[in-house]
Amino acid sequence: MEGGWPGANTLDTTFFNNPPKLTNTTLTAFGMTKRSGRSAENDPGLSALLNSKAPAICLVGKSWDFHVDVALGITNEENLENIKESAKLFVKNKKEFMFDAEHFFDGYKRNKEYALSCIKTAYDEGARWIVLCDTNGGTLPHELGEIVSKVSKEIPGKNLGIHAHNDTENAVANSLTAVLAGVRQVQGTINGLGERCGNANLISLIPTIVLKKTFSDHFEININENKIKTLTECSRLLDEILNRKSNRRAAYVGPSAFAHKGGLHVSAVSKDPKTYEHIDPSLVGNIRNIIVSDQAGKSNIMSRLSKYGIKIDKNDPKVQTLLNEVKDREF
Repeated sequence: MEGGWPGANTLDTTFFNNPPKLTNTTLTAFGMTKRSGRSAENDPGLSALLNSKAPAICLVGKSWDFHVDVALGITNEENLENIKESAKLFVKNKKEFMFDAEHFFDGYKRNKEYALSCIKTAYDEGARWIVLCDTNGGTLPHELGEIVSKVSKEIPGKNLGIHAHNDTENAVANSLTAVLAGVRQVQGTINGLGERCGNANLISLIPTIVLKKTFSDHFEININENKIKTLTECSRLLDEILNRKSNRRAAYVGPSAFAHKGGLHVSAVSKDPKTYEHIDPSLVGNIRNIIVSDQAGKSNIMSRLSKYGIKIDKNDPKVQTLLNEVKDREF
């Protein structure tokens, strides 16, 4: 769990000075590789990370030569040196070290050799994780899968991670593709919160990896299926804390995720929910909702009456009368 950037602001610094006690999670502090012109030991940012009580450190560093030139204004060689010395510092101090290769996929497409040299430098210095970042969110799943497959021949998949942004609405798809292509760490956020269009949504990723056999039958997941029953509550709690409306159409946890409106759908669902539901909603703490509207059929009315304990034969004329009344009022 990434807790923030010690030294970047008072809130994050205070948090790491008195971190919560975690039992199933490793607390991670975030920062950036050292600045040029100073040693790793004398870099204030790295010192703040070392002084934090976090057992794991994640540093973001450039892996796109365009960014090295334009954003940092240094040479490619200087950037490699910054990565090397930063990694060496934390590995020497027995921290679990991960390197977030910012803009890796854009960098790989422009200058494959340099992008690979950046991540190999961190890996060779002992980084536990090399996280491939689609920072601009513009890489499509077929591209990403191909690149990850090639990278996994250079660095073992057990040491690779994925960090996807959602600028093309592909963050979840890219993350799943990366897992199938070899990575073993997936970074994301609750409800996909993040810069611009957001990051990969853990609320969608977790149940997919746990419940879909493409993943659960081939990988050791180590997530208790009973625990994912809290996902809906978790998602909505965060929205409540942020004082914003939940996304009704959010996969798995949205109020509309298992809502059925059309009479044809409701009739089938009443016979077997699998006709229009890919999982049982209770597995993720959600519920089925049968909506009565102008698109309703008798099955919608019967479902709603049953919900309130009202018993009536479906062929009773009152059912059709009630359905007609609903349709007239919806018109």
